Amino acid sequence: MSRVCDLTGKRAMVGNNVSHAMNKTKRKFSVNLIKKRFYSVEEGRWITLRVAASTIKTINKKGFEAVVKQAQKDGFIS
Repeated sequence: MSRVCDLTGKRAMVGNNVSHAMNKTKRKFSVNLIKKRFYSVEEGRWITLRVAASTIKTINKKGFEAVVKQAQKDGFIS
């Protein structure tokens, strides 16, 4: 299973490790994914999603339903 946020589509980024001597080697910046259950009022049931920690903060601020509607609009979920 790939490490992608279910609601925002965030995925790993690629960058460089840079030593003191400015030697560069490739590295990967992984997404901080958390498996979390959310209650959907519209559907009346619990939904389990793998979301980034930053997405959880957004859900706490805007609400679950608003974030899901935005994800549908952006095409991350159907």
